[in-house]
Amino acid sequence: MRGRVLEALALRVKQFRSREELWPLRVPTDPIPLEHVVEHALAEAHTAFDAGSLRSRALLRLEWDDGYGWDAWVIALPSGVKIYCDSGADETRILASGGRNEGDESDRRFLELLAESGGGHFGIEMSGGAPSRVRSVIADRAFLVDLFVELFEVIEADDSVREQLDDEPDGADFRSDVAKWLELALVARPG
Repeated sequence: MRGRVLEALALRVKQFRSREELWPLRVPTDPIPLEHVVEHALAEAHTAFDAGSLRSRALLRLEWDDGYGWDAWVIALPSGVKIYCDSGADETRILASGGRNEGDESDRRFLELLAESGGGHFGIEMSGGAPSRVRSVIADRAFLVDLFVELFEVIEADDSVREQLDDEPDGADFRSDVAKWLELALVARPG
């Protein structure tokens, strides 16, 4: 079953379009529910398939105190193409593909584009306050701080970042506030 789903995904990503501003990634016209691809590939047997088994690795997990969580993760096709997905409480979507020869740089590029557009480049909208917990496979703290500065400025979550700080936020230097927030929020690498 897994092979049939991966084959269906490989055919689907060939239809994605490239856009100069998103290089080296390619995107579908709209996010694609992963469940639809699995159902199409397996017909009636789709209910017996765990789509989570396709997950090659997690890139980023955000968790809020109200129990809500959001994940950005990757499916690696046998060809080496990566499929970038996101999962929330009730759905998993395919957002982009790429990275065959780009190594981890395509993962970083995906996260950068996600942050700079608040998800808009990929047909989703990120909103709300800063999460209380963050997990990431990216070990580069400076990259993560830049990523979250960009995201929080785009989704206007500045105040929620500062509310989570134990000491007085800097206020004048949002990057410094985000670095302090990340120190508190970053708990571990995602599973």
